[in-house]
Amino acid sequence: MKTIEYYLRKFSHLHTDRGLDRYPAVTLHRAPHKPVLLLSVMDHIAEGLITDNFIQPCQDLVDTFNTYIALVLPVGWKTSMAHPFPRLQTDGFWHRVTNPGFDPAQNYNVTSISKLQEIYNGAKLDEELFLYMADPVARLNLRAVLIGTYFAEEIRPILLEQSKVNLEAYQYSRQLLTELKEGAEEWGAPEKAKVRDQGFRRTIVQLYEHRCAICGIRMMTPDGHTVVEAAHIKPWRESYDDLPSNGLALCRLCHWSFDEGLMSIGKGYEVLVSRLVKMEQNIPGHIEIFSNRPIFRPAEMAYWPGQDNTAWHRRSVFK
Repeated sequence: MKTIEYYLRKFSHLHTDRGLDRYPAVTLHRAPHKPVLLLSVMDHIAEGLITDNFIQPCQDLVDTFNTYIALVLPVGWKTSMAHPFPRLQTDGFWHRVTNPGFDPAQNYNVTSISKLQEIYNGAKLDEELFLYMADPVARLNLRAVLIGTYFAEEIRPILLEQSKVNLEAYQYSRQLLTELKEGAEEWGAPEKAKVRDQGFRRTIVQLYEHRCAICGIRMMTPDGHTVVEAAHIKPWRESYDDLPSNGLALCRLCHWSFDEGLMSIGKGYEVLVSRLVKMEQNIPGHIEIFSNRPIFRPAEMAYWPGQDNTAWHRRSVFK
């Protein structure tokens, strides 16, 4: 059986690209993709999202990967989990599992999340490594090696804190979906705004399956970023309410229009469009066609927008 020391050495000697002109000082001029993917996998094991030794390239994992990447690469840097997911095979403990029709031995050129999911069903770890990752103490040591080896000193506390935020945000998301659905009357939002915001976003975007409730658009970039945002119907500063019944997944145009009172939700869950969109200087384009069309809602009625919240928006915001 391979020891934890064996995998600590493996983690400190990942095959990563290097280049002073290609990667920033905060990543020690090395490609951060493999260590970030491994950090993301360990977060999902800690959260209970991965319970078996099989890692799927799902949207949840993509979101966690992108959260870390945003901390260590400059704004505007284009990258994707599609790059490290198949390439970790070269490090000896990660074993790709292809979908039918694809050769496991072939090194396919994977450039997008959709292509990654088309070719690979997932990946397995060495069984010993998975058991170490599932153990909190061993996982802490593995995480420390990744952060200490591939990232500059000034970013290390931020990455450690992000791992805690990810776990707490996941727990808050579960609270919003389960405890509150069952009628809990008293609940407390996390003190950290970052945890609350991330947990609320995670809840709402997943409930609406990355689809805008008003226009129905569902678009993803090649690196897995979604067009929709999590919006409060009644703002947090007034409601202190992160329940799904106070949330909507909205694309940026619909989010802005909703917050500005140019659109709202009717009693029958239909889209309301303000007459002000037809003001002389406006060119409303496709917005008018949404009028009176049913909004897109989560599968379970318990998570639909609350009538009290939509009534407040019609009364206080809608023009």
